[in-house]
Amino acid sequence: MKPLSYFTLKLQSAQTFLSRLRGGNLMRVIGVTKAPHFSFHFSLFIFLFSFSACSDLADPAQSGSLVPRTVDEDSSLPSLLVNGTLLHVETFGDPADPIVVMIHGGPGGDYRSLLKAKAFANDGFFVVFYDQRGTGLSQRVDASDFDDVQIMIDDLDALITHFRLEDDQKVFLVGHSWGAMLATGYINQHPEKVDGAVLAEPGGFTWDQVLEYVSKSNHVNLFSEALNDALFPEEIFAGRDEHEILDYKAAYFFTFENAPGNTIGNAGPYPFWRSGAVSFEAMYETGESKGLDFTTHLQDYDTRVLFTYSELNTAYGQDWANTVGSAYPHIEYQLIPGTGHELLYFGWDAFYPIALTYLNEMK
Repeated sequence: MKPLSYFTLKLQSAQTFLSRLRGGNLMRVIGVTKAPHFSFHFSLFIFLFSFSACSDLADPAQSGSLVPRTVDEDSSLPSLLVNGTLLHVETFGDPADPIVVMIHGGPGGDYRSLLKAKAFANDGFFVVFYDQRGTGLSQRVDASDFDDVQIMIDDLDALITHFRLEDDQKVFLVGHSWGAMLATGYINQHPEKVDGAVLAEPGGFTWDQVLEYVSKSNHVNLFSEALNDALFPEEIFAGRDEHEILDYKAAYFFTFENAPGNTIGNAGPYPFWRSGAVSFEAMYETGESKGLDFTTHLQDYDTRVLFTYSELNTAYGQDWANTVGSAYPHIEYQLIPGTGHELLYFGWDAFYPIALTYLNEMK
């Protein structure tokens, strides 16, 4: 969920999640049920430091930003003002071509791992990438900015309205994980504005489905708080912005889904810019307090949807794809072989021709 997918976390209070990040106790964020085997300890330790070496995170002992700067801090980054918030937005291709909007996972992720989809621009599509509010390189906002999930749907609507040059210009959504959920939430409210969608392993379209999927997906049990103390001594964060600190800590936590032995089939770390810890908290609290149902009008969507799922994610499979996808009246299922949950990154070579065939048929 780049941050850990929303739907591979062991569910707990998001308030507890953030309070523990604020307090420095990263190891307490994930519940410990039993001491893992030493080999897992060692491989996880090596994994953490290999992740740190290949990411954009800074050494907290050094001066400067712990995490990459956001668009409001760095004017050289491509951005768009959407509903009062600067979003990190990047486009490829001819603006007059059919639009493909890439929607990343999370909540709290970013689009860096989706950038292979730039290839669609060479196939006659105008490709739009954006980091959702409070995530990736987009402007940070307070939790109060997320009244509920509607703001995410409204941001997507504003983005589409901005880039759609003509009323008859076709728009397609390609969403991964939480992004596939958000795409469905948008279609549920604005079916007339979407000419097709490619969904990649959404956790579920109702809160009950989300809870069920999480119960089956990856839990990482960490062995002590000593590693957290070594990684995050409190004095190195003195004087730092809270968003910066939380995003930095969350990035480590969120990458545990890729540790050796993970059940969602990821081959290892994948690229991301910056986690959105507060965004994750706010979206979780919304689901927990208000519930979530993106299916209320889906049966009225009279357009074929492509639903993809991975071979190696043991928490998913054909049965769960059928359960989630059945909310759509016209749906095509495609297994993406040889990959896990991050199928738009590790499984791109298999995903791309399937998605392109669908998009060409629909345009």
